[in-house]
Amino acid sequence: MVAPNDNPEKSAVILLSGGLDSMVSAALARERGFALYALTIDYNQRHRREIEAASRIARELGVKRHVVLPLDLSRFGGSALTSDKIAVPKEGVGDEIPVTYVPARNLVFLSLTLAMAEANGSRDIFIGVNALDYSGYPDCRPEFIASFAETARLATKAGVEEGAFEIHAPLQFMGKADIAREAIRLGLDPAMSWSCYDPTPQGEACGACDSCRLRRKGFADAGLEDGTVYAAGAPPV
Repeated sequence: MVAPNDNPEKSAVILLSGGLDSMVSAALARERGFALYALTIDYNQRHRREIEAASRIARELGVKRHVVLPLDLSRFGGSALTSDKIAVPKEGVGDEIPVTYVPARNLVFLSLTLAMAEANGSRDIFIGVNALDYSGYPDCRPEFIASFAETARLATKAGVEEGAFEIHAPLQFMGKADIAREAIRLGLDPAMSWSCYDPTPQGEACGACDSCRLRRKGFADAGLEDGTVYAAGAPPV
């Protein structure tokens, strides 16, 4: 477990989903000397595994405060992750934005992370988005992160009076194999994180959804052990 940083003048708020990317992003923030505060959004997604993973990661990284904020996005629907009426696709990663896209999710989540950072007196926010090996979500693109940084400067008291917030996306241009290597380099147990969109009733990762496929391929390409238990009959990597 990484020792906590008690310097209150260098703190960052991490958007911590419980997935591999957010875990590595949080650990990189710790490596850079930030005291960590974390926000996890419980948006009434299909399962609790990510929330449980986020809590474990927060403990392991010595997060000073971990807020799990309920926000029921299933009331809106519009995504396979928030509606039981839409099946999670398992045919492979395609070229179009998939039905697992949650409308404006990162925009909403980053806005809440910004609010926590401003209340906390933090000037730095970390998010684990990447724009290489991903499912094509528009709110993972560099253009969005850059535009949100400007919005943060314009829309907050702290931004007006003290200057810009820095939105760190340290995995922005990394593939999943690189992210897997970073997890090992940072001394993280990949099995602490959870990526699957649609786990089995036995609690195994399905191995077939976009998120599972990208994760499995990343670890295979890196030649590293994942630690995730996948369902029998999952398609080959």
